[in-house]
Amino acid sequence: MKKTTIYCFLSFLILFGKVFCESKDQCIICHLDVGDKPAALYKTDVHFQMGLSCAACHGGNSTSDDKDLAMNRSKGYIGKPGKNKIVDICFNCHSDSIKMRKYGSLKPVGHIKLYKESVHGTTEITTCITCHGVHNIARVNDPKSPVYPLNEVKLCAKCHSDPNYIKTFNPSLPTDQYEKYKTSMHGQRNAAGDTKVATCSDCHSPHNIFPANDPRARINAFNIPYTCGKCHSDKTYMKSYNIPTNQFEKYSKSVHGIALLVKHDKSAPTCNSCHGNHGAIPVGVKSISHICGTCHALNADMFSKSPHAEVFEKNNIPQCEVCHSNHLIERPDDDMFRMGKESRCIKCHNVQNDKGFMAVLTMTANIDSLLFKQKLAMQVLFQAENMGMDVSESKYEMNEVKQILIKARTVIHKANLNDFKNEIKPGFDIVNRAITAGNEALDEFYFRRWGLGASSLIITFLVVSLYMKLKKIEKKQKNSEK
Repeated sequence: MKKTTIYCFLSFLILFGKVFCESKDQCIICHLDVGDKPAALYKTDVHFQMGLSCAACHGGNSTSDDKDLAMNRSKGYIGKPGKNKIVDICFNCHSDSIKMRKYGSLKPVGHIKLYKESVHGTTEITTCITCHGVHNIARVNDPKSPVYPLNEVKLCAKCHSDPNYIKTFNPSLPTDQYEKYKTSMHGQRNAAGDTKVATCSDCHSPHNIFPANDPRARINAFNIPYTCGKCHSDKTYMKSYNIPTNQFEKYSKSVHGIALLVKHDKSAPTCNSCHGNHGAIPVGVKSISHICGTCHALNADMFSKSPHAEVFEKNNIPQCEVCHSNHLIERPDDDMFRMGKESRCIKCHNVQNDKGFMAVLTMTANIDSLLFKQKLAMQVLFQAENMGMDVSESKYEMNEVKQILIKARTVIHKANLNDFKNEIKPGFDIVNRAITAGNEALDEFYFRRWGLGASSLIITFLVVSLYMKLKKIEKKQKNSEK
Protein backbone atom coordinates (compact mmCIF):
# COMPACT_ATOMS: atom_id res chain seq x y z
CA MET A 1 0.00 0.00 0.00
CA LYS A 2 2.86 2.30 0.90
CA LYS A 3 4.62 1.65 -2.44
CA THR A 4 1.38 2.30 -4.36
CA THR A 5 1.00 5.67 -2.60
CA ILE A 6 4.59 6.63 -3.46
CA TYR A 7 4.16 5.61 -7.13
CA CYS A 8 0.90 7.61 -7.37
CA PHE A 9 2.59 10.63 -5.82
CA LEU A 10 5.57 10.40 -8.19
CA SER A 11 3.22 10.01 -11.18
CA PHE A 12 1.37 13.12 -10.07
CA LEU A 13 4.63 15.06 -9.78
CA ILE A 14 5.73 13.95 -13.24
CA LEU A 15 2.36 14.86 -14.78
CA PHE A 16 2.34 18.17 -12.98
CA GLY A 17 5.90 18.89 -14.07
CA LYS A 18 5.10 18.05 -17.67
CA VAL A 19 2.06 20.36 -17.73
CA PHE A 20 3.99 23.09 -15.99
CA CYS A 21 6.91 22.75 -18.36
CA GLU A 22 4.73 22.84 -21.46
CA SER A 23 2.95 25.99 -20.23
CA LYS A 24 5.99 27.90 -19.00
CA ASP A 25 8.93 26.67 -21.10
CA GLN A 26 9.18 29.31 -23.78
CA CYS A 27 12.08 27.41 -25.41
CA ILE A 28 9.77 24.52 -26.26
CA ILE A 29 6.94 26.80 -27.39
CA CYS A 30 9.14 28.81 -29.74
CA HIS A 31 11.10 25.86 -31.16
CA LEU A 32 7.91 23.86 -31.76
CA ASP A 33 6.41 26.82 -33.62
CA VAL A 34 9.30 26.79 -36.10
CA GLY A 35 9.11 23.01 -36.50
CA ASP A 36 12.35 22.30 -34.68
CA LYS A 37 12.96 18.52 -34.58
CA PRO A 38 14.98 18.46 -31.32
CA ALA A 39 12.13 20.28 -29.57
CA ALA A 40 9.62 17.72 -30.83
CA LEU A 41 11.88 14.91 -29.62
CA TYR A 42 12.39 16.53 -26.24
CA LYS A 43 8.68 16.27 -25.46
CA THR A 44 9.26 12.48 -25.23
CA ASP A 45 12.44 12.87 -23.17
CA VAL A 46 12.46 11.60 -19.57
CA HIS A 47 13.94 14.91 -18.43
CA PHE A 48 11.07 16.87 -19.95
CA GLN A 49 8.63 14.49 -18.25
CA MET A 50 10.34 15.26 -14.94
CA GLY A 51 9.82 19.02 -15.51
CA LEU A 52 13.30 20.01 -16.69
CA SER A 53 13.39 22.76 -19.32
CA CYS A 54 15.85 23.20 -22.17
CA ALA A 55 17.73 25.68 -20.00
CA ALA A 56 18.72 22.87 -17.62
CA CYS A 57 21.33 21.81 -20.18
CA HIS A 58 21.66 24.79 -22.53
CA GLY A 59 21.41 27.55 -19.94
CA GLY A 60 19.54 30.82 -20.39
CA ASN A 61 16.10 31.95 -19.31
CA SER A 62 13.40 29.51 -20.43
CA THR A 63 10.56 31.65 -19.02
CA SER A 64 11.18 34.62 -21.37
CA ASP A 65 9.71 34.78 -24.85
CA ASP A 66 12.24 37.45 -25.75
CA LYS A 67 14.98 35.76 -27.76
CA ASP A 68 17.69 38.16 -26.61
CA LEU A 69 16.79 37.72 -22.97
CA ALA A 70 16.26 33.96 -23.21
CA MET A 71 19.60 33.40 -24.95
CA ASN A 72 21.63 35.98 -23.04
CA ARG A 73 25.08 34.51 -22.33
CA SER A 74 25.50 36.77 -19.32
CA LYS A 75 22.54 34.87 -17.86
CA GLY A 76 24.27 31.54 -18.38
CA TYR A 77 23.19 30.63 -21.89
CA ILE A 78 25.79 28.34 -23.49
CA GLY A 79 23.92 27.17 -26.59
CA LYS A 80 25.09 23.86 -27.96
CA PRO A 81 27.59 22.53 -25.42
CA GLY A 82 30.97 21.30 -26.63
CA LYS A 83 31.95 17.66 -26.22
CA ASN A 84 34.09 18.48 -23.22
CA LYS A 85 31.13 20.22 -21.52
CA ILE A 86 28.43 17.59 -22.09
CA VAL A 87 29.61 15.22 -19.37
CA ASP A 88 29.90 18.03 -16.83
CA ILE A 89 26.35 19.14 -17.61
CA CYS A 90 25.03 15.64 -17.00
CA PHE A 91 27.18 15.31 -13.90
CA ASN A 92 25.63 18.49 -12.52
CA CYS A 93 22.56 16.43 -11.57
CA HIS A 94 23.63 12.81 -11.87
CA SER A 95 26.47 13.16 -9.38
CA ASP A 96 24.28 14.95 -6.84
CA SER A 97 22.07 12.61 -4.82
CA ILE A 98 20.03 15.50 -3.38
CA LYS A 99 19.10 16.79 -6.85
CA MET A 100 18.30 13.26 -8.04
CA ARG A 101 16.02 12.63 -5.06
CA LYS A 102 14.30 15.94 -5.77
CA TYR A 103 13.07 14.49 -9.05
CA GLY A 104 12.13 11.19 -7.46
CA SER A 105 15.12 9.25 -8.79
CA LEU A 106 16.72 6.59 -6.63
CA LYS A 107 19.48 5.86 -9.16
CA PRO A 108 23.04 5.69 -7.79
CA VAL A 109 25.34 8.63 -8.42
CA GLY A 110 28.70 6.87 -7.92
CA HIS A 111 28.89 5.67 -11.53
CA ILE A 112 29.72 9.21 -12.65
CA LYS A 113 33.13 9.07 -10.98
CA LEU A 114 33.71 5.60 -12.39
CA TYR A 115 32.97 6.79 -15.92
CA LYS A 116 35.70 9.43 -15.71
CA GLU A 117 38.20 6.69 -14.82
CA SER A 118 37.02 4.33 -17.55
CA VAL A 119 38.55 3.83 -20.99
CA HIS A 120 35.68 5.83 -22.52
CA GLY A 121 35.95 8.65 -20.00
CA THR A 122 39.72 9.11 -19.88
CA THR A 123 40.01 9.30 -23.68
CA GLU A 124 36.70 11.14 -24.20
CA ILE A 125 35.82 8.63 -26.90
CA THR A 126 32.21 8.78 -25.81
CA THR A 127 30.05 11.01 -23.65
CA CYS A 128 26.73 10.40 -21.96
CA ILE A 129 24.72 11.34 -25.07
CA THR A 130 26.67 8.86 -27.23
CA CYS A 131 24.85 6.02 -25.51
CA HIS A 132 21.76 7.56 -23.94
CA GLY A 133 20.70 9.89 -26.74
CA VAL A 134 20.35 13.67 -26.79
CA HIS A 135 16.80 15.05 -26.74
CA ASN A 136 14.85 11.80 -26.63
CA ILE A 137 16.50 10.15 -23.63
CA ALA A 138 14.43 7.29 -22.21
CA ARG A 139 14.76 5.25 -19.05
CA VAL A 140 17.03 2.20 -19.22
CA ASN A 141 14.02 -0.13 -18.87
CA ASP A 142 12.16 1.65 -21.70
CA PRO A 143 12.29 -0.35 -24.99
CA LYS A 144 12.86 2.98 -26.82
CA SER A 145 16.13 3.57 -24.96
CA PRO A 146 19.35 2.85 -26.90
CA VAL A 147 20.71 1.14 -23.77
CA TYR A 148 17.66 -1.12 -23.33
CA PRO A 149 18.95 -4.74 -23.28
CA LEU A 150 17.55 -5.53 -26.74
CA ASN A 151 19.11 -2.37 -28.23
CA GLU A 152 22.39 -2.12 -26.35
CA VAL A 153 24.48 -4.55 -28.41
CA LYS A 154 23.64 -2.76 -31.67
CA LEU A 155 24.44 0.55 -29.97
CA CYS A 156 27.93 -0.61 -28.97
CA ALA A 157 28.42 -2.12 -32.43
CA LYS A 158 27.99 1.28 -34.08
CA CYS A 159 31.52 2.08 -32.97
CA HIS A 160 33.01 -1.32 -32.25
CA SER A 161 32.11 -2.73 -35.67
CA ASP A 162 33.66 0.18 -37.55
CA PRO A 163 37.33 -0.65 -38.29
CA ASN A 164 38.11 2.87 -39.56
CA TYR A 165 36.79 4.43 -36.37
CA ILE A 166 38.28 1.94 -33.91
CA LYS A 167 41.77 2.01 -35.42
CA THR A 168 42.06 5.72 -34.54
CA PHE A 169 41.93 4.71 -30.86
CA ASN A 170 43.16 1.11 -30.70
CA PRO A 171 44.22 -0.59 -33.96
CA SER A 172 44.64 -3.96 -32.20
CA LEU A 173 41.04 -4.06 -30.99
CA PRO A 174 38.94 -6.52 -33.06
CA THR A 175 35.80 -5.20 -34.73
CA ASP A 176 33.91 -8.46 -35.22
CA GLN A 177 32.59 -8.79 -31.67
CA TYR A 178 28.99 -8.11 -32.68
CA GLU A 179 29.02 -10.75 -35.42
CA LYS A 180 30.49 -13.25 -32.98
CA TYR A 181 27.99 -12.31 -30.29
CA LYS A 182 25.14 -13.15 -32.65
CA THR A 183 26.45 -16.75 -32.86
CA SER A 184 26.50 -17.20 -29.07
CA MET A 185 23.63 -18.43 -26.94
CA HIS A 186 23.45 -15.00 -25.35
CA GLY A 187 23.23 -13.34 -28.76
CA GLN A 188 20.64 -15.75 -30.11
CA ARG A 189 18.38 -15.31 -27.09
CA ASN A 190 18.85 -11.55 -27.14
CA ALA A 191 17.82 -11.46 -30.80
CA ALA A 192 14.75 -13.50 -29.89
CA GLY A 193 13.69 -10.86 -27.35
CA ASP A 194 15.15 -12.20 -24.09
CA THR A 195 16.10 -9.17 -21.98
CA LYS A 196 17.74 -11.24 -19.22
CA VAL A 197 20.72 -12.64 -21.15
CA ALA A 198 24.11 -10.98 -20.96
CA THR A 199 24.80 -7.97 -23.15
CA CYS A 200 27.89 -5.77 -23.41
CA SER A 201 27.34 -3.87 -20.16
CA ASP A 202 26.76 -7.04 -18.12
CA CYS A 203 30.32 -8.18 -18.78
CA HIS A 204 32.13 -4.90 -19.42
CA SER A 205 30.08 -2.75 -17.01
CA PRO A 206 27.89 0.18 -18.10
CA HIS A 207 30.16 3.05 -17.03
CA ASN A 208 33.41 1.83 -15.45
CA ILE A 209 34.77 0.02 -18.52
CA PHE A 210 38.46 -0.89 -18.29
CA PRO A 211 40.86 -2.81 -20.56
CA ALA A 212 41.03 -6.56 -19.92
CA ASN A 213 44.53 -6.28 -18.41
CA ASP A 214 43.30 -3.80 -15.78
CA PRO A 215 42.65 -5.53 -12.41
CA ARG A 216 39.49 -3.41 -12.05
CA ALA A 217 37.96 -4.76 -15.24
CA ARG A 218 35.11 -7.24 -14.92
CA ILE A 219 36.69 -9.12 -17.81
CA ASN A 220 40.11 -9.33 -16.20
CA ALA A 221 41.15 -13.00 -16.05
CA PHE A 222 40.92 -13.10 -12.25
CA ASN A 223 37.45 -11.50 -12.26
CA ILE A 224 35.76 -13.40 -15.09
CA PRO A 225 34.54 -16.35 -12.95
CA TYR A 226 32.82 -13.88 -10.63
CA THR A 227 31.41 -11.87 -13.54
CA CYS A 228 29.86 -14.96 -15.12
CA GLY A 229 28.89 -16.34 -11.73
CA LYS A 230 26.83 -13.25 -10.92
CA CYS A 231 24.09 -14.60 -13.21
CA HIS A 232 24.97 -18.26 -13.54
CA SER A 233 25.11 -18.85 -9.77
CA ASP A 234 21.78 -17.13 -9.14
CA LYS A 235 19.16 -19.89 -8.89
CA THR A 236 16.24 -17.47 -9.04
CA TYR A 237 17.58 -15.59 -12.05
CA MET A 238 18.48 -18.77 -13.96
CA LYS A 239 15.37 -20.75 -13.03
CA SER A 240 13.61 -20.21 -16.36
CA TYR A 241 16.61 -21.54 -18.33
CA ASN A 242 16.65 -24.96 -16.64
CA ILE A 243 20.44 -25.16 -16.44
CA PRO A 244 22.68 -25.86 -13.41
CA THR A 245 23.82 -22.98 -11.21
CA ASN A 246 26.76 -24.73 -9.53
CA GLN A 247 29.34 -24.13 -12.27
CA PHE A 248 31.32 -21.56 -10.27
CA GLU A 249 31.24 -23.75 -7.15
CA LYS A 250 32.64 -26.67 -9.13
CA TYR A 251 35.16 -24.57 -11.07
CA SER A 252 36.58 -23.07 -7.88
CA LYS A 253 37.40 -26.61 -6.66
CA SER A 254 38.89 -27.76 -9.97
CA VAL A 255 42.57 -27.76 -10.93
CA HIS A 256 41.86 -24.82 -13.23
CA GLY A 257 40.01 -22.83 -10.58
CA ILE A 258 42.63 -23.45 -7.90
CA ALA A 259 45.38 -22.42 -10.32
CA LEU A 260 43.60 -19.14 -11.16
CA LEU A 261 41.83 -18.16 -7.95
CA VAL A 262 44.24 -19.56 -5.33
CA LYS A 263 47.64 -19.70 -7.01
CA HIS A 264 46.91 -16.60 -9.15
CA ASP A 265 48.15 -18.23 -12.33
CA LYS A 266 46.86 -15.88 -15.03
CA SER A 267 47.47 -18.48 -17.74
CA ALA A 268 44.94 -20.88 -16.19
CA PRO A 269 41.74 -21.29 -18.21
CA THR A 270 38.59 -19.52 -17.08
CA CYS A 271 35.00 -19.35 -18.38
CA ASN A 272 35.76 -17.53 -21.64
CA SER A 273 38.71 -19.82 -22.39
CA CYS A 274 36.25 -22.60 -23.16
CA HIS A 275 32.98 -20.81 -23.88
CA GLY A 276 34.41 -17.97 -25.93
CA ASN A 277 34.47 -14.23 -25.34
CA HIS A 278 31.82 -12.87 -27.69
CA GLY A 279 31.22 -15.89 -29.90
CA ALA A 280 29.80 -19.31 -29.11
CA ILE A 281 33.26 -20.94 -28.95
CA PRO A 282 36.86 -19.69 -29.17
CA VAL A 283 38.24 -18.85 -32.60
CA GLY A 284 39.66 -21.74 -34.65
CA VAL A 285 37.93 -24.51 -32.71
CA LYS A 286 35.63 -26.97 -34.49
CA SER A 287 33.32 -27.44 -31.51
CA ILE A 288 33.36 -26.96 -27.76
CA SER A 289 34.32 -30.62 -27.30
CA HIS A 290 37.65 -29.86 -29.02
CA ILE A 291 38.54 -26.89 -26.83
CA CYS A 292 40.67 -28.84 -24.33
CA GLY A 293 43.04 -29.65 -27.20
CA THR A 294 43.96 -25.98 -27.62
CA CYS A 295 46.00 -26.30 -24.41
CA HIS A 296 46.39 -30.07 -24.00
CA ALA A 297 47.56 -30.57 -27.58
CA LEU A 298 49.46 -33.84 -27.05
CA ASN A 299 46.54 -35.52 -25.27
CA ALA A 300 44.12 -34.34 -27.94
CA ASP A 301 46.40 -35.60 -30.71
CA MET A 302 46.64 -39.03 -29.08
CA PHE A 303 42.89 -39.20 -28.55
CA SER A 304 42.29 -38.34 -32.21
CA LYS A 305 44.28 -41.47 -33.14
CA SER A 306 42.33 -43.71 -30.78
CA PRO A 307 39.34 -45.91 -31.65
CA HIS A 308 37.32 -43.74 -29.27
CA ALA A 309 37.60 -40.66 -31.50
CA GLU A 310 35.48 -42.03 -34.35
CA VAL A 311 32.84 -43.45 -31.98
CA PHE A 312 32.59 -40.22 -29.99
CA GLU A 313 32.36 -38.12 -33.17
CA LYS A 314 29.71 -40.36 -34.71
CA ASN A 315 27.53 -40.31 -31.59
CA ASN A 316 28.15 -36.63 -30.81
CA ILE A 317 29.72 -37.50 -27.46
CA PRO A 318 31.94 -34.88 -25.78
CA GLN A 319 35.56 -35.94 -25.79
CA CYS A 320 37.58 -34.97 -22.73
CA GLU A 321 34.53 -34.17 -20.58
CA VAL A 322 33.35 -37.79 -20.49
CA CYS A 323 36.33 -38.79 -18.33
CA HIS A 324 37.55 -35.49 -16.89
CA SER A 325 34.23 -33.62 -16.44
CA ASN A 326 33.78 -30.00 -17.57
CA HIS A 327 33.77 -27.61 -14.60
CA LEU A 328 34.95 -29.85 -11.75
CA ILE A 329 38.16 -31.05 -13.40
CA GLU A 330 40.25 -32.80 -10.76
CA ARG A 331 43.89 -33.80 -10.94
CA PRO A 332 43.91 -37.20 -12.73
CA ASP A 333 45.15 -40.29 -10.91
CA ASP A 334 45.45 -44.01 -11.62
CA ASP A 335 42.05 -44.72 -10.03
CA MET A 336 40.47 -43.05 -13.07
CA PHE A 337 41.22 -46.10 -15.21
CA ARG A 338 41.55 -48.84 -12.61
CA MET A 339 38.52 -51.10 -12.54
CA GLY A 340 37.13 -49.67 -9.30
CA LYS A 341 34.32 -47.35 -8.27
CA GLU A 342 36.26 -44.30 -9.50
CA SER A 343 36.98 -45.85 -12.89
CA ARG A 344 35.96 -43.94 -16.00
CA CYS A 345 36.64 -46.90 -18.30
CA ILE A 346 34.16 -49.17 -16.57
CA LYS A 347 31.30 -46.89 -17.62
CA CYS A 348 31.57 -48.40 -21.11
CA HIS A 349 33.93 -51.38 -20.79
CA ASN A 350 32.14 -53.30 -18.07
CA VAL A 351 32.18 -56.83 -19.51
CA GLN A 352 35.12 -59.08 -18.71
CA ASN A 353 35.51 -60.48 -22.21
CA ASP A 354 35.41 -56.96 -23.64
CA LYS A 355 38.62 -56.10 -25.52
CA GLY A 356 38.80 -52.67 -23.96
CA PHE A 357 38.22 -54.11 -20.50
CA MET A 358 41.14 -56.51 -20.88
CA ALA A 359 43.36 -53.77 -22.28
CA VAL A 360 42.65 -51.56 -19.28
CA LEU A 361 43.43 -54.42 -16.89
CA THR A 362 46.77 -54.98 -18.62
CA MET A 363 47.65 -51.28 -18.55
CA THR A 364 46.80 -50.85 -14.88
CA ALA A 365 48.69 -54.04 -14.00
CA ASN A 366 51.78 -52.70 -15.81
CA ILE A 367 51.58 -49.33 -14.07
CA ASP A 368 51.10 -50.91 -10.64
CA SER A 369 53.99 -53.29 -11.30
CA LEU A 370 56.30 -50.47 -12.36
CA LEU A 371 55.31 -48.40 -9.32
CA PHE A 372 56.08 -51.37 -7.04
CA LYS A 373 59.45 -52.01 -8.68
CA GLN A 374 60.26 -48.29 -8.60
CA LYS A 375 59.69 -48.27 -4.85
CA LEU A 376 61.72 -51.47 -4.40
CA ALA A 377 64.61 -50.12 -6.48
CA MET A 378 64.76 -46.90 -4.47
CA GLN A 379 64.80 -48.87 -1.21
CA VAL A 380 67.69 -51.04 -2.41
CA LEU A 381 69.66 -48.05 -3.69
CA PHE A 382 69.00 -46.10 -0.49
CA GLN A 383 70.24 -49.04 1.61
CA ALA A 384 73.38 -49.39 -0.49
CA GLU A 385 74.05 -45.63 -0.33
CA ASN A 386 73.70 -45.64 3.48
CA MET A 387 76.34 -48.38 3.61
CA GLY A 388 78.74 -46.13 1.76
CA MET A 389 78.42 -47.64 -1.69
CA ASP A 390 78.41 -45.42 -4.78
CA VAL A 391 75.07 -45.88 -6.58
CA SER A 392 74.71 -42.28 -7.83
CA GLU A 393 74.53 -43.30 -11.48
CA SER A 394 71.62 -45.65 -10.88
CA LYS A 395 69.82 -43.07 -8.71
CA TYR A 396 70.19 -40.48 -11.46
CA GLU A 397 68.80 -42.89 -14.06
CA MET A 398 65.81 -43.60 -11.80
CA ASN A 399 64.68 -39.98 -12.31
CA GLU A 400 63.58 -40.99 -15.81
CA VAL A 401 61.02 -43.47 -14.45
CA LYS A 402 58.76 -40.63 -13.28
CA GLN A 403 58.69 -39.14 -16.78
CA ILE A 404 58.12 -42.56 -18.33
CA LEU A 405 55.10 -43.09 -16.06
CA ILE A 406 53.71 -39.70 -17.10
CA LYS A 407 54.16 -40.57 -20.77
CA ALA A 408 52.64 -44.02 -20.29
CA ARG A 409 49.58 -42.57 -18.58
CA THR A 410 49.27 -40.02 -21.38
CA VAL A 411 49.49 -42.72 -24.06
CA ILE A 412 46.38 -44.27 -22.52
CA HIS A 413 44.49 -41.60 -24.51
CA LYS A 414 45.41 -43.55 -27.64
CA ALA A 415 43.73 -46.68 -26.21
CA ASN A 416 46.38 -48.78 -27.97
CA LEU A 417 47.90 -51.53 -25.83
CA ASN A 418 51.01 -51.98 -27.99
CA ASP A 419 51.84 -48.27 -27.90
CA PHE A 420 51.34 -48.30 -24.13
CA LYS A 421 53.69 -51.27 -23.67
CA ASN A 422 56.34 -49.66 -25.86
CA GLU A 423 56.13 -46.50 -23.78
CA ILE A 424 56.32 -48.19 -20.38
CA LYS A 425 58.96 -50.83 -21.22
CA PRO A 426 61.99 -48.51 -20.76
CA GLY A 427 60.75 -47.89 -17.22
CA PHE A 428 60.96 -51.58 -16.36
CA ASP A 429 64.44 -51.74 -17.93
CA ILE A 430 65.63 -48.88 -15.73
CA VAL A 431 64.18 -50.21 -12.47
CA ASN A 432 65.50 -53.71 -13.17
CA ARG A 433 68.98 -52.28 -13.78
CA ALA A 434 68.69 -50.22 -10.62
CA ILE A 435 67.62 -53.21 -8.53
CA THR A 436 70.51 -55.26 -9.97
CA ALA A 437 72.98 -52.43 -9.37
CA GLY A 438 71.73 -51.96 -5.83
CA ASN A 439 71.95 -55.65 -5.02
CA GLU A 440 75.44 -55.86 -6.55
CA ALA A 441 76.50 -52.90 -4.45
CA LEU A 442 75.16 -54.63 -1.35
CA ASP A 443 76.92 -57.87 -2.30
CA GLU A 444 80.13 -55.97 -2.83
CA PHE A 445 79.71 -54.30 0.54
CA TYR A 446 79.25 -57.62 2.31
CA PHE A 447 82.05 -59.17 0.27
CA ARG A 448 84.33 -56.37 1.32
CA ARG A 449 83.13 -56.70 4.89
CA TRP A 450 83.76 -60.44 5.05
CA GLY A 451 87.00 -60.04 3.11
CA LEU A 452 88.14 -57.38 5.51
CA GLY A 453 87.26 -59.65 8.43
CA ALA A 454 89.14 -62.59 6.96
CA SER A 455 92.10 -60.38 6.12
CA SER A 456 92.11 -59.02 9.64
CA LEU A 457 92.16 -62.53 11.08
CA ILE A 458 94.99 -63.61 8.81
CA ILE A 459 97.01 -60.50 9.57
CA THR A 460 96.37 -60.96 13.30
CA PHE A 461 97.46 -64.59 13.07
CA LEU A 462 100.63 -63.62 11.21
CA VAL A 463 101.43 -60.86 13.69
CA VAL A 464 100.95 -63.25 16.62
CA SER A 465 103.02 -65.94 14.87
CA LEU A 466 105.77 -63.43 14.14
CA TYR A 467 105.69 -62.24 17.74
CA MET A 468 105.95 -65.80 19.01
CA LYS A 469 108.82 -66.55 16.62
CA LEU A 470 110.68 -63.45 17.72
CA LYS A 471 110.19 -64.40 21.34
CA LYS A 472 111.53 -67.87 20.61
CA ILE A 473 114.60 -66.48 18.83
CA GLU A 474 115.21 -64.01 21.64
CA LYS A 475 115.04 -66.80 24.22
CA LYS A 476 117.43 -68.99 22.24
CA GLN A 477 119.98 -66.15 22.06
CA LYS A 478 119.84 -65.61 25.80
CA ASN A 479 120.46 -69.33 26.43
CA SER A 480 123.49 -69.41 24.10
CA GLU A 481 125.07 -66.46 25.89
CA LYS A 482 124.99 -68.35 29.16
